[in-house]
Amino acid sequence: MIHHLIAITLALIIDQLIGDPPWLPHPVRGFGKLIAFFEKKFNHGPNRMAKGTLMVFLVLLITGALSFTVVLFSYQLNEWLGVAIEGLFISTTIAVKGLREAGISVLKPLENQQLELAREKLSWIVGRDTEQLDESEIVRGAVETVAENTSDGITAPLFYALIGGAPLALLYRAVNTCDSMVGYKNDRYLLFGRASARLDDVMNFLPSRITGLIMVLLNPTTMKISKNEAFSVLFRDARKHPSPNSGWGEAAVAGLLGVQLGGVNTYKGKVSNRAKMGNGHYPLKASHISQTITIMERTTFFFYILLLIIGGAVYGISRAWS
Repeated sequence: MIHHLIAITLALIIDQLIGDPPWLPHPVRGFGKLIAFFEKKFNHGPNRMAKGTLMVFLVLLITGALSFTVVLFSYQLNEWLGVAIEGLFISTTIAVKGLREAGISVLKPLENQQLELAREKLSWIVGRDTEQLDESEIVRGAVETVAENTSDGITAPLFYALIGGAPLALLYRAVNTCDSMVGYKNDRYLLFGRASARLDDVMNFLPSRITGLIMVLLNPTTMKISKNEAFSVLFRDARKHPSPNSGWGEAAVAGLLGVQLGGVNTYKGKVSNRAKMGNGHYPLKASHISQTITIMERTTFFFYILLLIIGGAVYGISRAWS
């Protein structure tokens, strides 16, 4: 486990330095091509649920076999080469820098009163329609994205990296990509994507809740908002989200900032009414995006410290018993 901790530390450094540059081959793009290939082959005719389950199994089998082989071979060559390869692989599963830049890309046009540009930038990071959104709704979209993806895009892969190193972190990212591509409740994916959605729910259950608790516990609240109120919002509203896990990050941020998230979204012209989260003491404004980014960064840091404590304790106990 000590090697995993060193690799996680290296991964966070790599992510901060280079993020996900388009010129660097990225596993998620590979996952996407693999999923698209199997979806085209399997998603037709009868037994679509079974075919969708087979797709997830094949994607995970290929991902696990390749990543485990490369990591194992690297460690056999040299211990520190193995740590370096693991760190590089884990860095591709997290997106601290990318999430920060996504939020800032929406924030900057808002600060310059460029609503059209802000809507365009938001459309790059959300699935909802953005063409008619006013400033507060643009802010809501950016805040919800950063809040939700703090778990999916950072803490959850780090959680699995501690347990199983780069291979397990990559398996988590593969499941997450399957869900993002086929886990929709529409005619095309309702049956085919069910296994992907259910497995993603299972894998995110613990990380999302730990993340929400760390958010509220270790981030300062906005003026006039008490910790008790923030925790009340978290436990009251997290379960209102359509996803059993995504609501934990959003409810935590809503409680900390004293704002209200959720409401009406449209997706390709179809209206979706989302439950509202938070008590709404303050109207949403551009500065809430930067505050959410700060919450994301502080949560990442304290989650990393928690991993160090757990990993160090397990390592110490194992050495004492050896």
